Amino acid sequence: MTDKPLEPDDLALRLTEVFALVGPLYRRVQRKVEQAAPIEGLSVGVRAVLDLLREHGPMTVPQMGREQALSRQFVQRMVNDAAAQQLVEIIPNPAHRRSSLIRLTDAGRAAITAVTTREHALLRQVGGDLTDADVRACVRVLTEMLELFDHVDVN
Repeated sequence: MTDKPLEPDDLALRLTEVFALVGPLYRRVQRKVEQAAPIEGLSVGVRAVLDLLREHGPMTVPQMGREQALSRQFVQRMVNDAAAQQLVEIIPNPAHRRSSLIRLTDAGRAAITAVTTREHALLRQVGGDLTDADVRACVRVLTEMLELFDHVDVN
């Protein structure tokens, strides 16, 4: 193991290993969230909306779509689902009359807190004696890979 940057061909091969792990991990986590949906009543899409609003505060549907690299139509459906469950509310946007703001309700905040609390307890079980440096390196790699695909149109 060395600390010098990899050559592009070697890097590409190693990043292929990352993709091979991220895809199944994402799908398994998604299934786990959906299996727990009866507990909180949240689909993966509604959960993503609640997460964004918890992290960033009120946002418009187009802002959420850009942030998550999802189509505006998909995000709108998830917002509608969340609003039907009274997890979010639609409020006027002082900056733009045609694009309302979406804001968490107290019920939405409680739901996303319950989900993240349960996930935190589950993730505490990850083994491997991982260090902060390990996690920082993983986040750095995934951030670089994500930036490579920033230009991909999701609509």
